[in-house]
Amino acid sequence: MTAKHNILTRVRTALGSQGEAAGRREVVEARLSGAPRGIVPQRGQLPRNERIDLFRAQAESVNATVETVGDYSELPHSVSRYLRERNLPAAIRMGDDARLGAADWLSERTLEILKGPTDGSDMAGLSHAFAAVAETGTLALTAGGDNPTTLNFLPEYHIVVIHADDVEGDMESIWDRVRTRFGKGEMSRVVNFVTGPSRSGDIEQKILLGAHGPRALHIVVVDPAKDR
Repeated sequence: MTAKHNILTRVRTALGSQGEAAGRREVVEARLSGAPRGIVPQRGQLPRNERIDLFRAQAESVNATVETVGDYSELPHSVSRYLRERNLPAAIRMGDDARLGAADWLSERTLEILKGPTDGSDMAGLSHAFAAVAETGTLALTAGGDNPTTLNFLPEYHIVVIHADDVEGDMESIWDRVRTRFGKGEMSRVVNFVTGPSRSGDIEQKILLGAHGPRALHIVVVDPAKDR
């Protein structure tokens, strides 16, 4: 007998428990699997194309830049152009995301492709978002070798790709996706929500971009239906 055992025995006795562990476990599992939702704002409850338009408008309202391409094959040129227009080095670091890797990066012969987490020396990073929230213009990024978390915070310029079908109306729907995608016990170690570039208003109440992360956020929406 231990002190812990004695305490728990007294608790069970006080609760009138007769050791029906299986029944209690079912109650707990049912409660956890229910994942009750909070109040969901109506602003993001829109048809697909209107939801994507809202996401773009909200992202641009917080100083992100947004462009739309019709296919992943357009990414190399899009990334190369973005870097060139800002006089940045022709180099981009990314993880092992299969969707990004399938693009023909060799078509941009002057663009250097670097793989893996960044140590902070890279000027620009490329990630693929897990999903996005239309009502706030927010990107949801999960962690792993496919999209290293360091790319979300250390480069000065962050380019994030999001497929149009992954733009949800509200944050509650993002967590539904996370639970479905990863399942119990397989949750991503971290889920980062990014809304616009890093900013701070602590110094003389003036907004300073890049205070504790990328100073610029560029979002590329892959929408095969954009020309329909």
